Amino acid sequence: MTEEQEVFLAHIQKQGLKRTAQRDLILDVFLRTEEHLSSEDLYRLVHKEDSSVGQTTVYRTLKLLAEAGLAREVRFGDGLTHYEHHYKHQHHDHMICSNCGKIIEFYSAELEAIQDAMAARHKFEVEQHLLRIIGICADCRRAKRNAEKSRERIRSASARSTR
Repeated sequence: MTEEQEVFLAHIQKQGLKRTAQRDLILDVFLRTEEHLSSEDLYRLVHKEDSSVGQTTVYRTLKLLAEAGLAREVRFGDGLTHYEHHYKHQHHDHMICSNCGKIIEFYSAELEAIQDAMAARHKFEVEQHLLRIIGICADCRRAKRNAEKSRERIRSASARSTR
């Protein structure tokens, strides 16, 4: 049994719940997936392996994973709650492309120091913080530039042909 499985088992037992094959599968699929998953995303992945697992079971198990400290809820401004690995994972923040939805994880010691300094200045005890930066990723900016160049070439060619 992995350490994560032991943590999960201890948590559900403390909650008065039983270990089930469905919960084990959901945990396994979640741990194998290094993406930010909504409950619907995880349901689709689990359903491929066992079609008897219901969406409600996945949702409730994700909540248990978060309570156990194995998963962390994150929101990216798309109206969905996503989950990412949390157990023994270093803190990080997120940049989200508002065009394609790409998520870039990053860590900045400088930003952490500024946050700590601001909290100290205001005598504020930080329990957790979430930083998300919304913008346009390099791939989307490149695609936009290329599309603009293509349109300009077409306009230039069209202008030359009408002369």
